[in-house]
Amino acid sequence: MEKPYIQEILREYELRRDRALYEQRLRKEEIYLKIPRLKEIDDEISKTGLLIATAMLQNPQLYEENLNKIKAEMEKLKREKAILMTENNFPLEYLDVNYLCNKCSDTGFLKNGSKCNCLKQEMINRAYRMSGVQHALEKENFKTFNINIFSPEPFENEKLSPRENMLNILNNCEGFCINFDEDNEENLLFYGTTGLGKTFMCNCIAKALLDRGKIVIYQTAFKILEIIEEHRFRRNSQQSMDDNNYNLLFDADLLIIDDLGTELTNTFTNTEIFNIINSRLLRRNKTIISTNLSLMEIANTYDNRTFSRVFGKFAPLKFYGPDLRWEAYRE
Repeated sequence: MEKPYIQEILREYELRRDRALYEQRLRKEEIYLKIPRLKEIDDEISKTGLLIATAMLQNPQLYEENLNKIKAEMEKLKREKAILMTENNFPLEYLDVNYLCNKCSDTGFLKNGSKCNCLKQEMINRAYRMSGVQHALEKENFKTFNINIFSPEPFENEKLSPRENMLNILNNCEGFCINFDEDNEENLLFYGTTGLGKTFMCNCIAKALLDRGKIVIYQTAFKILEIIEEHRFRRNSQQSMDDNNYNLLFDADLLIIDDLGTELTNTFTNTEIFNIINSRLLRRNKTIISTNLSLMEIANTYDNRTFSRVFGKFAPLKFYGPDLRWEAYRE
């Protein structure tokens, strides 16, 4: 998707450049006041540079004939400038423009037109802040995932142990991230009771995709409905932010809906949840739903339209086993 904040970032880059140039101008005024000869030298260097450019265009032969002489004059001026600055205790780079990023001169783009690493990182940082789970992802990601906390023992009537089941889920989720850019209809439904790793796995996926510069929005179903209500009924005065939050529910590369089923369910909420899921499916934007409800409870909670869209287009992954939070507490 088109990053909603890219124009905002580029405006910030423009302000950085303006600030760097302004600060350079102040330093020039200061040093020219103390060493008037420096201004004369800089003016001569600029004048010579202009003459070189003009000669190259209008009379290349004359330029070639006088090239060595021009170079010698430029070097002489630069040496005099360096001596004056050193004698007056100014560092040689004092009159340079101090960009935050010297590779792109705070434009965000390299000479070949590609994005500078500083812009790429800024976009990732902004995506993290927008995701809603920035701090959680530092602790909960694929690198910190520990399969050994899941029981290897048989659990109730399930064919696989919780550990074996979680290995399957892990493989599915890593594959989801690897193949994220493929034009497919792969969406995930995490279901199972609390304390089984659903939120952790959502965070793993969120971080993996955010680190690739994707726009990931992670919200509870309750918060999503709150965003919708604020957009529709204008409950706050921040209209542009209001619209942006609402639009991201449909346009984000990945929307993670957590705790589906904990929101107040009625005709309005059913319609809005269906609208988000269906719109994202039509746009081929991927979605993950996490819920503590069983499949039967989902069917009983939501209308047939929502139920059929979820079960027709989402790969269901069941989380089961002992409550990991309770097991950790007992230890």
